[in-house]
Amino acid sequence: MAETSLTGRTLLTADEALARLIAGNQRFVRGEARFPTVQKEILAELASGQHPYATILGCSDSRVPPELIFDAGFGDLFIVRVAGNVISGEVMGTFQYAALHLHTPLFVVLGHEGCGAVEAALAVKHEGAQMPSRIGLLMENILPGLARISPGGDPAEQMGVAVEANVRWSIQQILDTPEAKARAGEGKMKIVGAVYELESGTVRFLR
Repeated sequence: MAETSLTGRTLLTADEALARLIAGNQRFVRGEARFPTVQKEILAELASGQHPYATILGCSDSRVPPELIFDAGFGDLFIVRVAGNVISGEVMGTFQYAALHLHTPLFVVLGHEGCGAVEAALAVKHEGAQMPSRIGLLMENILPGLARISPGGDPAEQMGVAVEANVRWSIQQILDTPEAKARAGEGKMKIVGAVYELESGTVRFLR
């Protein structure tokens, strides 16, 4: 069951947090989104502290703003955005902060259709494409997750598989940390993967 924080905000379980994300995305898809609703009382309350119910690692793509596609309000989501939703030391540190200090029960790795970073990584892997040095570092974080993807076949289908593989690779890196193993063992944390569909606006959660 959900608990209550010291400031009176409801603290959700991981399953309740996931259900809230799904419901918010459904409102978004139906065109019934409630965001943004700015109330000064809410802003004043948040000034004293935050209790987000989910931490989301998403891509920097301008078409995929988590607060909007999940119809979430101020203080609801703790968000990290980086091209290709990749894992780095900085991202890991941010996730650790969310776990240890914010106690968010749910962690989501959110990829999306047509991800340019994943497409570039496929070009590096299959065509030997050369990238500028900084983008090359990004590719190094994506390529291990694409190891089983062979060249050839339908490009759209290959891209879809690659996007999912990249999401699962990020999840695996998080789950391999001692902190994640400890919290998962306590039953206090859930991490899930998802892919945002650009044309429909639907977030598809991976099994």
